[in-house]
Amino acid sequence: MVRNSPLPLYDTFERVNTVDPELYIGSRVKRGLRNDDGTGVVAGVTRISSVHGYLLSDGERIPDDGRLTYRGYDIAALLGQTTPENRFLFEEACYLLLIGELPTRPELQGFVASLDAERELPDGFTTHFVMNPPTNNIMNALERAVLILYADDTKAESRTADHEIMTAISLISRLPRIAVLSYYSLVRAFQGGSMIMHRFIPGQSTAETILSMLRVDRQFTPEEAHLLDIMLALHCEHGGGNNSTFACRVLTSSDTDPYSAYAAGIGSLKGSRHGGANAKVLAMQADIMEHVDAWDDEEELRSYLERIIGKEAFDGAGLIYGMGHAVYTKSDPRAVICKHFARKLAAGTEFEAQLRLLEAVERLTPEAFAEVRGVGVKALCANIDLYSGLVYRMLGIPDELLTPLFACSRMAGWAAHRFEEIVSGNRIMRPAYKAATSARVFVPRDER
Repeated sequence: MVRNSPLPLYDTFERVNTVDPELYIGSRVKRGLRNDDGTGVVAGVTRISSVHGYLLSDGERIPDDGRLTYRGYDIAALLGQTTPENRFLFEEACYLLLIGELPTRPELQGFVASLDAERELPDGFTTHFVMNPPTNNIMNALERAVLILYADDTKAESRTADHEIMTAISLISRLPRIAVLSYYSLVRAFQGGSMIMHRFIPGQSTAETILSMLRVDRQFTPEEAHLLDIMLALHCEHGGGNNSTFACRVLTSSDTDPYSAYAAGIGSLKGSRHGGANAKVLAMQADIMEHVDAWDDEEELRSYLERIIGKEAFDGAGLIYGMGHAVYTKSDPRAVICKHFARKLAAGTEFEAQLRLLEAVERLTPEAFAEVRGVGVKALCANIDLYSGLVYRMLGIPDELLTPLFACSRMAGWAAHRFEEIVSGNRIMRPAYKAATSARVFVPRDER
């Protein structure tokens, strides 16, 4: 984009928009809705999930093993109940989040049938709204698609429970298809490839549908579908305080329509400080692989990590992506589960060395931070983003689809929180900002 106006804002952007950091401190403003110790400001109460990462003792955070629960059920226990005849873990997690209870077998079958019945897109949707105009970012394509689906819903402004539930089920069902179609639209428009439009196969689970539509030959193994199903289930909910869920609740509190609220969640998740972090991990991994000669040499690797932290390498942000979390201290339970399956999938493949590299990054990063920042080794654990990108790559899923699949999964969590906000919130979210301006005397235009 080229400047088409001599607006002075182009040259004064930083100065005009800078707020003195001391003003935040003096006004006791909690930037990012965070307390001084990094914990989140309590902004609500939820019965949907719990994210536990530390204990509080006399106001001090004590590191603790991470725990994540969906409606009171530990995530490890939920995902540990997989058997050949009960593969729909993602669908079961969605049912639990939306309905509040674990489904019986007939209830789960009915829910899967409801999702299956909603996968069809409106006539001409792919041609007119997915392929035209094309976009090279699938998250933007998803956000746009959700807003366009508003127009196809004759009851889009309804706030009844029936409409809210059916809208959520429809989007949980349709978003994976839209993501894959948007990927091939991107390939056609920007990478010189072909637009592949496989029909979905009725009766397949969400994970199976994604792989079937994505693969040119439509072939995949049960093990691949099972692992993708696990990844979807791991990502579908993470408390009300994460940025995208909070964004969805904020818009819901204004009494806007569900499509606008869910589009906001997608827009938030796109950010590199949120769902987009998995792509940052892969970029950082590639940078390390290029600049560290011996990946198994811990001294060389630690030295390069210190350069990244010191803003001398990679993107200059001083961050080790995939390390650290706002809540988890000792461990992220999602990362533990993800790494377990990554080891099984990588064993004996060319990805095994890359996995060992990421494990070394996880192990060495706290020491590297301590060395560069001059503080003691703090509790700094890997989060799920450190390993999820590699798992998706091992499944042959293009990098462009990593965050979009995250969004497809998180739709269930956003919907559950929207439902709770509609029923129990009943007040528009309206935090206060401290004004940092002084009175100025108006000057007539010709005297300026």
